[in-house]
Amino acid sequence: MTPDINSSEEPVPLPTGIHPVVKERVNQLIEQTAAKGISIVITDGFRSTEEQNQIYEKGRSLEGNVVTHAKGGESYHNFGLAVDFAIETPSGQVIWDIYYDGNGNGQSDWMEVAETAKALGFEWGGDWAEFKDYPHLQMDFGLSIFELQRGERPPHNIETENTNF
Repeated sequence: MTPDINSSEEPVPLPTGIHPVVKERVNQLIEQTAAKGISIVITDGFRSTEEQNQIYEKGRSLEGNVVTHAKGGESYHNFGLAVDFAIETPSGQVIWDIYYDGNGNGQSDWMEVAETAKALGFEWGGDWAEFKDYPHLQMDFGLSIFELQRGERPPHNIETENTNF
């Protein structure tokens, strides 16, 4: 972030890891889904601007499918407010199958994870209208990407029963 030469305020440093509240809720998600017989793994969390730009290039200048529309600095991952998950089968295989029913209850494990995550206050990328990002979970704490880019940050601890920040 470039400081404003007309401002006496110091620039707010970018985060370097997952926000503590997000980390706590991810741990709760792992515990709650395990209680339902579903094992999940976090496949991605905090991303630097450079890492985000590399992912953005997939399906564009790099081989593969487009996996994001967010360039570096435009993703909640860049501010430590997002994670991606996958399902781990009993054999240890990590899968991204949204129809898999490993716990045998007649419901997609993926959708059970998404519902549990939403109850914990996460926004799920699978609910997005334009670009469905099924592995993506984020907490924006009421802050837009623009506000985060300008240096606004959520508090490091939120004492509330209301998980819909």
